Amino acid sequence: MDVATLMFIAYRAMDDRIVSAMREAGYDITVAQARLAQRIAEDGSRLVDLAEQAQVTKQTASMLVAALEQKGYVERVPDPSDGRARLIRFTAEGQAAADHARELVMAVEQEWNDHLGPPLATALREALTSLRELVDPYR
Repeated sequence: MDVATLMFIAYRAMDDRIVSAMREAGYDITVAQARLAQRIAEDGSRLVDLAEQAQVTKQTASMLVAALEQKGYVERVPDPSDGRARLIRFTAEGQAAADHARELVMAVEQEWNDHLGPPLATALREALTSLRELVDPYR
């Protein structure tokens, strides 16, 4: 099996576990919504930036943000640096959800680190970080 497929399998396993645990905790969120929400900057993000980072169309990003907004997880506010633009940012409920998701991610990562052992876990993180520098323009 090629390396990209192996990485994808691990990525999807993480997605599925986190979204399932989020739902069990009472947060109504889909995988697509979670992927977009994890890219919202602390001080808010423009829709076009979220779409680009999530590698979806602006229309898809808009639909996902609208669903998150309807659920009370995000809000659109004026961008202080550009009066014509709007920022998407977490509401208090959305921030609580994001914080919970981060805790879940850290727990799964710890499980993986325990399984791999410190040397292999460190090497994996370093290798993936190096690959990110090669392929990710949003780093």
